[in-house]
Amino acid sequence: MNFETLAIQSTQFHDANASAVVPPIYLSTTFEREPDSSIPHGHIYTRASNPNRNALEKAYAALEGGQVGMAFASGQAATTTLFQCLLPGDHVIIPDDAYYGTPALLQDVLSLWGLQFLKVDMSDLAAVEGAFQPNTKLVWMETPSNPLLKITDIKAVAELARAKGAYSACDNTWATSVLQRPLDLGCDVSMHSATKYFGGHSDLLSGALIFKDNGALAEKARMIQALGGAVPSPFDCWLIVRGIKTLALRVRQQSENAAKLAHYLSNHPKLEAVHYPFLESHAGYDVAKRQMASGGGMLSIQVKGGAEEALAVKSKVKVFIRATSLGGVESLIEHRATAEGVHSVSPKNLLRISVGLEHVDDLIADLAQALG
Repeated sequence: MNFETLAIQSTQFHDANASAVVPPIYLSTTFEREPDSSIPHGHIYTRASNPNRNALEKAYAALEGGQVGMAFASGQAATTTLFQCLLPGDHVIIPDDAYYGTPALLQDVLSLWGLQFLKVDMSDLAAVEGAFQPNTKLVWMETPSNPLLKITDIKAVAELARAKGAYSACDNTWATSVLQRPLDLGCDVSMHSATKYFGGHSDLLSGALIFKDNGALAEKARMIQALGGAVPSPFDCWLIVRGIKTLALRVRQQSENAAKLAHYLSNHPKLEAVHYPFLESHAGYDVAKRQMASGGGMLSIQVKGGAEEALAVKSKVKVFIRATSLGGVESLIEHRATAEGVHSVSPKNLLRISVGLEHVDDLIADLAQALG
């Protein structure tokens, strides 16, 4: 099926009680057994499984082209679970430009448990190959990266990881399954912060892991999911299922808006740089064109000057909302270094932009007046 059809078909739910087209929400935390203690519908307790979560997890697997989908309480919970599948003493390679919570999780929590990691520029395949150690068990990609939108050649890195005996995983939050399918390019695992584009309306918190194969890694992650209990509520699962139905339409329009905005900004005299993978000036343009259907709904700009000049631009916007996060229908702008805190490595003059579904002419006009 084409993606749009699959998004509808994979989220349909057979309601044996009332034949409702829209699925009900199963808020029950526990489920009745038969007199002989058998489990008629496979559910015992919602931490382990729930009809709404099962439906969502099946949809994740279908949309990403994997065998196993798992839903979590947040993107960070999903990431943590995958890292916890490794052992103390194992080594992870991560990007030097990534969502700040990923290296913070490794440094502040999992390194104390004995997990080792190394940051590397993943747009440089030779640098990735040089980062492997005998105990490297996982290569964690993020492409486009946050916030500089660096592009990693997923297929090449996944092949390298496999040759070295390591797993490969990709944070696919920014591109989504609509624009990029890491599992088709050789990755073992794809991760999403479903809070963003999957939900699409800035009103839920959730995350996902999708595994290419139903093997030992997926089995261990499922065990950690059930024992750790970092799972989404039935209502959040229901909201994401609803969001998936319009995912392709939203992402494609947001990507179209972002491309037009990026091209306008690329010639602006007040900007030092515009980071968007489908600009021909982007260092990763050729790779992005190979592995992405379009450039996505995210871009970053660097204002000439420093933090003061960037903050001044942010303070003047009228259509954009000054807020953290991304992927919702509303356009957001933030000073990334401020959002990340005192240990941020993001450029001080960088503004990260999540492009929404407003008319692109209004978005262009808003940034034009803010830049002056």
